[in-house]
Amino acid sequence: MCNLYANKMPQEAMRQLFDVQPNHDLLGNAKPLPAIYPKYIAPIVTLDNGERSLVKASWGFLTPNKSKKTGKWLKPAAWNNARDDKIQKASLWRSSYQSRRCLIPGTAYAEATGRNPATFHWFNMAGAEGFAFAGIWKRQKANVGETEIDGTYFSMVTTKPNELAAKYHNRMPVLLSPDNFEEWLTGDADDAFKLLRPFPVERLQVISSGEGLRSEPLTTNT
Repeated sequence: MCNLYANKMPQEAMRQLFDVQPNHDLLGNAKPLPAIYPKYIAPIVTLDNGERSLVKASWGFLTPNKSKKTGKWLKPAAWNNARDDKIQKASLWRSSYQSRRCLIPGTAYAEATGRNPATFHWFNMAGAEGFAFAGIWKRQKANVGETEIDGTYFSMVTTKPNELAAKYHNRMPVLLSPDNFEEWLTGDADDAFKLLRPFPVERLQVISSGEGLRSEPLTTNT
């Protein structure tokens, strides 16, 4: 699964890549994000009355979490990955997959191996300054302590890995090229499901590896 990615695309580059009109860019002043973890706020691309919009959302669908001892609400659990083999059946994912798919702008993602310290391996799409992860989204209310918060949340779809990604993890995020954006956003569930496949190994590259490398590196190998 993926617990760390980056999106260092300039805001105008995101609008151009995802064909978002300025009046549908709701990000405000968006800054590059070299390290995005679960529960962080990040841009996603949704459909608003048939128009693509850039909006802010929190990474991870939330599920209630209450203390068995005290009965008090704890911080909700965040489900940041949706498995392709469960996305059409699991109640947590099914409705969003059918009607609320989104594009998650990204420039790289990381997988960690080992512990104390972990080594982080950063991947990106060869020859592309930015791309999209396949995502799903929803609005939901969640209890944080005694406060109920209404927000927008997204989850990243994962699939089996290609030969390169399999060296580091048994899953990989679904990466989408621009020619797949429209089908993912607007296609029916069966057509969209055909996009949930390993990214071609010849187009995926490891750009850097290092202990404690918790953000996308400034320089990359091409």
